[in-house]
Amino acid sequence: MKKLGIVAGQGNLPLMLVRACQEENRPFYIIALKEHAQPELYEQDLPISWIRLGDVGKGLKIARDNGVEEIVMIGAVKRPTLSQLRPDWRGFKFFAKAGIKALGDDGLLKAVVRELEKEGFSVIGAHEILKDSLSCLGQYGKVKPDKQALKDIAKGYQVGKILGQADVGQSVVIADGLTLAVEAIEGTDALILRSAELVRSAVKPVLVKVKKPNQETRVDLPTIGIQTIINVAQSGFCGIAIEAESAFVVNRPEVIKKANELGVFVLGIDEKCQQITD
Repeated sequence: MKKLGIVAGQGNLPLMLVRACQEENRPFYIIALKEHAQPELYEQDLPISWIRLGDVGKGLKIARDNGVEEIVMIGAVKRPTLSQLRPDWRGFKFFAKAGIKALGDDGLLKAVVRELEKEGFSVIGAHEILKDSLSCLGQYGKVKPDKQALKDIAKGYQVGKILGQADVGQSVVIADGLTLAVEAIEGTDALILRSAELVRSAVKPVLVKVKKPNQETRVDLPTIGIQTIINVAQSGFCGIAIEAESAFVVNRPEVIKKANELGVFVLGIDEKCQQITD
């Protein structure tokens, strides 16, 4: 098997990928992003180097020096300001060439993939390895959405796809047919917390996460985990809908257990959810 370079951002997904490589006896090397990946998650004996997000040249050299052939980019990365990024010369050349494409998530990620491929690396999606962590169609736990929640899910799917076409975000919050909030640069957790203050009826909100129509799925898929369940429950939501085969569910058994415990539903949906209320 080809040696896998794991460009690691925030959260447990990169570590899950490491464990999958270990189980398959697949060679790997971790390139962890400072201020994004959490050092406490990684054992000292793992093959790993730490770089800043702007250290493009250094990252490429590390990958080559360690025999990396395929690359996976996995884990959340908060977009920095230019002053925080401080790109090295190789990074500066990349952003200068990317130009206007660097202003949007989709355009930037596609430009990154193209650049890595030009450098001789194959970019693969984490979902090709973490197949058991991909979202599936149907109900996850014991809690079922009611009729109003199903209507709101259908509305959320439609709104999410429209916003995704404009490269806005992956998540929307719907309550009683109204769009309360959409995800921007702040991320899903912050979206949930601010949405709790916007409820104007007795109907509990629903979080809907869908893939953008033109999304580069090899490097960017929606993700939920135990903390997402806790956040929606504490913020008074009735549940979460995620697009099937297009999102990661981190630690699925524990997500289901926590959802049952806190009384919120988790539902895998597809494009037919728009016909749920027919």
